[in-house]
Amino acid sequence: YSTVFRGVPDLLTIYLLYFGGSMALTAVGHWFGAQGFLGLPAFATGTTAIGIISGAYQAEVFRGAYIAIDRGQIEAARAYGMPPALMLRRVIAPQLMRHAIPGLGNVWQLVLKDSALISVIGLVELMRQAQIGAGSTREPFLFYTAAAALYLAIASTTGLLFKRAERRALRGIRRV
Repeated sequence: YSTVFRGVPDLLTIYLLYFGGSMALTAVGHWFGAQGFLGLPAFATGTTAIGIISGAYQAEVFRGAYIAIDRGQIEAARAYGMPPALMLRRVIAPQLMRHAIPGLGNVWQLVLKDSALISVIGLVELMRQAQIGAGSTREPFLFYTAAAALYLAIASTTGLLFKRAERRALRGIRRV
């Protein structure tokens, strides 16, 4: 899963889900007597595609964070007789998040930028709206600058939230 969706271009994933899913839905609809073409909703398909792509990158972030956990702590929890669910909640998850938060912040930035790709399946999002405004008023600099400012505001705000979460996860850890 991770290798496939990180290796295939995001735009191709969106196209395959939208057009391939619509073809599959049409075929299934024909089996049940539906006539004509049945298309998937652009928003649901775009959201699913971005979620699948993001999930592939997040899986690698969590895999790396799990590998970074000191094995001695997991062994100590087992030796103490801690049940797996309690060990996950008290030992693994806090340390996993400590290592994963910076990478998840990067994945979020990619998701934010990849959301502009959804316009290729007909969904009007921020960049598509800027393109429409720029084309109708013939003032592309104004609209694209406004879109850049909005993306920057969202990225900055969420970046601060991730930085705060990272600082909270690193409480009690001595820094060099």
